[in-house]
Formats: sequence, structure tokens, C-alpha cells
Amino acid sequence: QVQLVESGGGLAQAGGSLRLSCAASGRTVNRYAMGWFRQAPGKEREFVAAISWSGGTTYYADSVKGRFTISRDNAKNTVYLQMNSLKPEDTAVYYCAAGQKGGRVSPMYDYWGQGIQVTVSS
Repeated sequence: QVQLVESGGGLAQAGGSLRLSCAASGRTVNRYAMGWFRQAPGKEREFVAAISWSGGTTYYADSVKGRFTISRDNAKNTVYLQMNSLKPEDTAVYYCAAGQKGGRVSPMYDYWGQGIQVTVSS
């Protein structure tokens, strides 16, 4: 079993930055792909970014490409999401996920964090 806990969310102004962290405990996630998803009020959960178990491959949603960066530190069992040039439309609850397959779609992930709120004011 894997437990995922997100941190680093909060309030930011448009144009600002936040860094989300996702710490894994229980089974090591060193061999798992990791992803970030988000869900805004009244909308479906959507893919944000993903990274392979080695960190060698990354994927981004078009809406965040060039602004967000996903990375991981397998020694610390932690994945990060650096969010720059934030926009009000980035406001959502952000979820960390781990899966043996990973990728852009949520069914490919086996474990999910509880989510953390990110609010971007204009």
C-alpha cells in the first residue's frame, strides 16, 4: 500500500509561483510513475503532468506546458510540481497519484493523495 500526502498549496497571485510536493510512504514508489491531476469546482478532474519512474520522461497538459515542471527525488520518495506564471484558471484542488503504468489518464494510477487547494487570485 502507498500513502501520498500533498503539501505546498495555498494562495498565490496571478503571475506568481508555488511548489507542490507529494511525499510517499508505505511501499516505495521508486518504480512507479507519478502524476499530478487537478479538479476545479464544477469540472472534471484533469491531467496536469506526469513523470516516469526514472524521471527520464515527462508529460504535460497543453494548458501548463512551459509554466509547470514536474520532477522527482527517488531518494526522498517525493515528487514535485513547480508552478510558475500562475493564472486564475489554475485554481483547483491538485492531486498526486502513483501508478505502475502512469501516463495522462487517471485510471492508469493506483494510488491517490487527498488533494491540496491551490488558489490563484487575479
